[in-house]
Order: sequence, then C-alpha cells, then structure tokens
Amino acid sequence: MSEYIATYDEDWNRYFNKQSRELKIRIVKKISKVLEYPAKRHLKSGANFFVDEIGQYRLLYRIFEDTKQVNFYFVGDHKEYEKYYLDFF
Repeated sequence: MSEYIATYDEDWNRYFNKQSRELKIRIVKKISKVLEYPAKRHLKSGANFFVDEIGQYRLLYRIFEDTKQVNFYFVGDHKEYEKYYLDFF
C-alpha cells in the first residue's frame, strides 16, 4: 500500500498550535500512522470524514483516494471536538 500525502485545512494551525509540546509529538506520530492506513472510523454515517483518537483527543480528517491525499481539519480534546462537530454539521 502506498503512503498518502498530508495536507492541512486553513484552520489546522489554529487547533494544532494551542496543544502542548508533548501532545504535538503524539499528534505527528498519529498523522504518520494515518498516512500509512487512513481508513478508520467515519465521523458520521455517510460522511466522507474520519475521526481517530489520541488519548482524550480527536483527529478529524478526510481521505482523497484519487490524489492519495489525507486532509487534516481538526485536533482537540473531546469537548472541543463536540463543539467542532456540532458547528460542522
């Protein structure tokens, strides 16, 4: 299986930069794993978005098979994730 290329939503840095240094390291490791095997749990039934967990934190992304890209949108704790989810849908 070929590895995917990471791309980031324009708001990604706003969520990523407010995390602790230790968590940022864990996030980068998780992104590397997602790029190897991207299909995980769907955000919502029928949605083209996926969510993965990093402890109490959530990582939201979308897979583009035609270009072999994974676009990352959000990372935050479960409360921030709920707010993002409700605003998104």
